[in-house]
Amino acid sequence: MAAKPAAAPVLDWSWNHTPATSAALVAGGAYALAATGSVTGLPPTHALMVAGAGAAAQSVADLVQHRPAGHIVARCAAWLTAGGWTASALADHTPLTWGMTGWWAAGTVAGMTLARGLVRAEETARTERHQRRLQKWANKQAGEWHDRLHRLFRLEGHQVDGVRPWKGDVGYTVLVTMPSDTPELPADAVRKLAVDLRLPKGGGIQILDGETYGQTLIRVTAVDVLAQQIDLPDTPLDTTVTSIYNGIPLGLKPDAEEARIAVVDDCVLVVGQTGSGKTNTVNVANAGALRTNNTVVMHIDVTGAGISLPWLHSWAAEGTAGVPLIDWTADTVEEAHVLCDTVIAGIGARKTGHQDRLTEDDKLTVTHDLPEVLVVVDEIAELPPALLRKLDTIVNTGRAVRVRVLICGLRATQDVITAAMKKQSRGRVGMRVSDPEELSHLFPTGGARINPKSAPYKGCGFYSSPDADDVVSDPTAFKAYRITPKQIRALSVTYAERRPKLEAVFLDTEPGEYYASRWGRILPRLYKPAQLAPTTTPYTSGDTLYPPINPLTGIPITIATDPDDDNAPTPRVVTATTQGSARPGPAVGSDLLSTILAAARTTPTQATTNGGDPAVIQADFGRVIQQAGTPEDRPNPVPQLLAEAHQHVVAAGGRMWSSDLAAAHGLDPRAFGTELNRLLRDVGVERPGVGTVRIGDESKSGYLAETLAEAIQCYRNTQ
Repeated sequence: MAAKPAAAPVLDWSWNHTPATSAALVAGGAYALAATGSVTGLPPTHALMVAGAGAAAQSVADLVQHRPAGHIVARCAAWLTAGGWTASALADHTPLTWGMTGWWAAGTVAGMTLARGLVRAEETARTERHQRRLQKWANKQAGEWHDRLHRLFRLEGHQVDGVRPWKGDVGYTVLVTMPSDTPELPADAVRKLAVDLRLPKGGGIQILDGETYGQTLIRVTAVDVLAQQIDLPDTPLDTTVTSIYNGIPLGLKPDAEEARIAVVDDCVLVVGQTGSGKTNTVNVANAGALRTNNTVVMHIDVTGAGISLPWLHSWAAEGTAGVPLIDWTADTVEEAHVLCDTVIAGIGARKTGHQDRLTEDDKLTVTHDLPEVLVVVDEIAELPPALLRKLDTIVNTGRAVRVRVLICGLRATQDVITAAMKKQSRGRVGMRVSDPEELSHLFPTGGARINPKSAPYKGCGFYSSPDADDVVSDPTAFKAYRITPKQIRALSVTYAERRPKLEAVFLDTEPGEYYASRWGRILPRLYKPAQLAPTTTPYTSGDTLYPPINPLTGIPITIATDPDDDNAPTPRVVTATTQGSARPGPAVGSDLLSTILAAARTTPTQATTNGGDPAVIQADFGRVIQQAGTPEDRPNPVPQLLAEAHQHVVAAGGRMWSSDLAAAHGLDPRAFGTELNRLLRDVGVERPGVGTVRIGDESKSGYLAETLAEAIQCYRNTQ
């Protein structure tokens, strides 16, 4: 792998000194002045003048900062002492003698000790002053809240036990012990309290149960945090190495605390309508996972790899990152099948190959050498049923070996998200929606009490995730961090060096043989050859391995189900020298198309008037409704209309709109769609996404080759 270019040395001009080192620097300056001044004949009065000026400046600075009088006197005395020693050394020309050096060393140690002690005392005093101000404020608030509860709700015998402010001065929490005869506040308490406090738009009241019965927590949001644009923190302190066990930060809650989701034990479901900021939230989740050093991130986005391209740019186009941030990007349905097959095989390999690591727990411990695999899936509605079933397998079986999935969709309904994905995704994020019922469907507990108006801005949403005690919290509003492409490119360079690699056990499987050449298949589809940086060469210089394709379904075959079959398809290898001309695209090639047509073509049988013919067929608009004769005499049971439709869709690249498919048959679109849908229903096959097919940036009613192939197989199984 090409070495990453060494970073240019950078001078640090900051004054990051402790009080002790500052005192030592002053003492060193005094000694240097005395040594050089004694040689050049510097008058002692100059040292006294400098010391006096320093003491005066120190006094002014201390007065401005409201430091205690004793501290001001001590600092001025230190300046005058240093000046007096320097003047004495200049007068006697003895700075280099053992006696004067000894006095200088003793004064330096005393000055360092004094400086450290003064700063510690001032910090303690500052903390005490802050605590006194805070206590005074809390006492005042407690008194006001005691009177407010009595005035608004006629409470008697209640007690306000404390008021705790939030970080950032955006609100506070009031702890109230309710009287025995009135254990709860009335239903309209939220509205009354908000009006009484005259909270601004975006502020609010939240009433929760305390730790014991009878305790009530009143959370007051005084500042509209959700209305602000909150940039993703990217200072050096905010980009240090973290662990996936700490969760992934998404943004801030109304109380300015960070909203985090857990992805070690549970999958995550992210939904949101177009324009809600869902893609930005997914990229924030990418940033949180990539900040760790024990997580491998893979992407499935068959609509153009939109969530991957910003993270790949620094490596693939600029060459500033030495490794790809995203370990694998499936930009087509075919590549997604290969990725899922590899992950499913890796799950099984980890379960058998890492038994020695399962000592204290029945789940693997994530490390840099044994990283978690996080598969991020965007636009889940665009995936065919066979691929959804593979994702269900990953969701259901990957928890113990730390393989989890983050699923993104426009809605959380059954036509978009499978039952397994929803049931296993305890972490859930719902971005801005227009229909409260969608949030109620996403959050089965607490969702009915969610008001979408509580998160009305772009980038806002609600989330729930298991806490440290594995208890799923009620849905909470939050504002996602804003992350820009420029920021992503900068973070890519920072996070590239800490990226872990999949262990040999995970990749030592049949589908794993396609892992090494993944970028040789993917990059030519995403970039032009001239756009690729030299950092991609180690990933594309070898032979590119393409899995064979099932001639009926168009699904890549990554496992040799019958290795003794001489007619089984074999992988295709494209060398680096011929890749530009021989590389197959995402569409099916002409040879493969001929095979598909031959396999799916219906053998036409002419109806005969001879009543004794054992192979009499009755058909209704291409659908076989009755046939007689022995099995060897019977024709292909697949309806001709279905077979021809499958041929047209395969030739079009695997997906086709209904109007275009009807035109290819020369039939009326409405009559054609009615009959073809009837053929699918007769064998229990449903079109994913309520029949919506996306081609380019437009979605219309249409058909997938995989759906029609499934119906063809069902008809053949009924023979």
